[in-house]
Amino acid sequence: MTNMAKTSYQLPELPYAFDALEPVISAEIMQVHYEKHHKTYVANLNAALEKYHEAESKNDVAAMIALQQVIKFNGGGHINHSIFWTILAPVGHGGGPSGELMEMLERDFSSFDQFKEKFSSAAVGVQGSGWAWLGYSKAMKRLEIATCSNQDPLSTQGLIPVLGVDVWEHAYYLQYKNMRADYVKAIWQIFHWPNIEARFAKAII
Repeated sequence: MTNMAKTSYQLPELPYAFDALEPVISAEIMQVHYEKHHKTYVANLNAALEKYHEAESKNDVAAMIALQQVIKFNGGGHINHSIFWTILAPVGHGGGPSGELMEMLERDFSSFDQFKEKFSSAAVGVQGSGWAWLGYSKAMKRLEIATCSNQDPLSTQGLIPVLGVDVWEHAYYLQYKNMRADYVKAIWQIFHWPNIEARFAKAII
C-alpha cells in the first residue's frame, strides 16, 4: 500500500468560536454548518478515497471511475469550507481591501463598489446550491468572478480561489430563511481581508 493510500483528511479547527460572527451568522448556523456539514464531507471523502485505493490496488477501473463523482463532491466540500472559514472574521476585525489586491479589483472591475455589486449579484443568482467566488486567472493575469454548482471547487474552472461565499441554504436558512440577498449583503461585514489578500498574493506568484 502506498503512502497516498494512507492519506486521511481532517476537519480543520475553526479560527474563532461559533458565536464570533454574530449577528451576521448565528452560532447555531456555524455549529451545524461546521460540525454536521463540513465534518460529513471530510468523513465521506476519506471513505471514498479508501474505496478508491482499494479499487486501484485491484486494477478495477470501473469502480475507480464510479467513485470520482463522490470524491469530487466531498473533496470539493472540504476544500471550499476550509477556505470559507478562514476568510471570515468577527465584525470590526476583518479590515478592508488594500494594496495590490485593491489595485487589481479597481483595474478589473472599474471600482471596488462595482466589484461588490457584481459579486453580490452573482452570489444571489446562483440557481440551487453552490458558491460564488473571486478567483485569479494565471492565464489571463486578472481577477474573475465565477460561480460553481454544488461543491465543485473553483479549480475546475481554471481559477485560484481568493474569496468565496457559500450560498447553500444550510449556510444561511436558519437565520435568513429564503432571503439569500440579505445574507449576501450582510456577509461583507465579516470578510477577513488580511487572509484574502494573503491568498491573492500567493495566487499571483
